[in-house]
Amino acid sequence: MKTLLAVLFGAILGVLQPASAMGDDLTWVGCGVSKKAFMSALAKAYEAKTGVGISLSGGGATRGIRAPAAGESDMGGSCRHLIDAPEEKNARLVPVGWDALVAITHPSNPIRDISLAQLTSVFTGIIVNWRDLGGPDKPIKVVVREGKISGVGRMARELIFKDPDEDYPPAVTTLPESGPIEELIEQDETAIALTGISSSRKRTLNLLSVDGVAPTYENVASGSYPFFRPLYLVTSKTPSDKVKDFIKFATRDEGQDIIRSEGTVTLKDGSRLWPKYRESMKEARQIGNY
Repeated sequence: MKTLLAVLFGAILGVLQPASAMGDDLTWVGCGVSKKAFMSALAKAYEAKTGVGISLSGGGATRGIRAPAAGESDMGGSCRHLIDAPEEKNARLVPVGWDALVAITHPSNPIRDISLAQLTSVFTGIIVNWRDLGGPDKPIKVVVREGKISGVGRMARELIFKDPDEDYPPAVTTLPESGPIEELIEQDETAIALTGISSSRKRTLNLLSVDGVAPTYENVASGSYPFFRPLYLVTSKTPSDKVKDFIKFATRDEGQDIIRSEGTVTLKDGSRLWPKYRESMKEARQIGNY
């Protein structure tokens, strides 16, 4: 009799407990830009609605693609498209919003606008002093994301330099993730870096306009500001029902409203960007999964 009561009591508890308490949590890994742009807020709202928790880990866009493709996580987040690599064959990318690459400096830096020609000259080592941009007579410390296939590393080469194999000069400072890069720029008055607008706008940074166009929500959504890119949720090609349910949440009105409230351009607001984005990728000689 006691055994029967224990079974019944356990069953009742199972009904009352949220899914997360019953071991039904999901795992997500990926780029810091995606995490700050939408994933942290979406995960919190989704758990409040469904009881299903989502464990978030970083590691960059490449991990955000390859971990779910290999079955090492339920989902990932990426700010780059797929590349032709065996580790990414089983990945499926689902667009959820739009980000843009932005040049960032310390807030005390007097430079507020930079031309595309100047920007490429800075990152290729042609311009090495702030005075050549109208700033103080100080050397420019260029900080870049490690690797040519990271989210920022790959997309900067394709969108800005139009060459996925572009090499930075040896003198640049290289860091493994976007978060530490943004933190360094907050502290170093002579530094400049490229990162995602969706994460950098939440810090105390100077976000440079390009050729007079500021990286505002409206300018990114309209395509007036260049260097825009999709943000993706990543799954395997055979996602579980739980993952499918979260994707529905993220891509439909409720999830998109949350993404908009975080200052990230939604699918609807950025719907006109796809043709321009595909042209940018063609120009960079890439055939990706857009």
